[in-house]
Amino acid sequence: MKKIVGVMLLIVGLALTIGAGANFRYYDADRSVKINITTDDAEFIDLKPLQPYAYMSNGKLLIEISPNNPNYPGYGDGMSHNTTYVFEEMFEVSNELWENNQTNFPICVQISVPQNSGVKVFAGEYLNNGTATIANPGTQIQFTVEHGNPVKVGFIFDNTCQDIGMHQINIDIQAWRGACSIE
Repeated sequence: MKKIVGVMLLIVGLALTIGAGANFRYYDADRSVKINITTDDAEFIDLKPLQPYAYMSNGKLLIEISPNNPNYPGYGDGMSHNTTYVFEEMFEVSNELWENNQTNFPICVQISVPQNSGVKVFAGEYLNNGTATIANPGTQIQFTVEHGNPVKVGFIFDNTCQDIGMHQINIDIQAWRGACSIE
């Protein structure tokens, strides 16, 4: 009888142990995360100037069409009044994330410029019908960048009715893992 009670207690003990494991709900642990903030030209999603009007300064990509540009070619003071300029391949966006793994993930890149600024952005080659091969001109575009296949970005500057003088806008560039859902 004592053996049967002992075996029953062992079975009940095992059942309680297994049952308690199945109802596990909480775990508390401290972990650290380290992020290195770096310059535009040294990050995994690289912005590389391609034209003399685009250059790196203090780790940031700048586009400057003026005599103040350190790559200034020595003629002219900027763009003409009441004209439109198209600059293909101003800079490129590359995807160097996870390059040592077997699986390479695409990234979705979104570039925005202020509305009513007279500036539009596009990706790929600019076509004569006003479209582009990757992302058509607009104040906000999205395109997918595959690992090892950089995408070239260009700008359209419409100076119609713009005042003479220096104009400055900010470009917003965001990227996230995965192909863009709408391009």
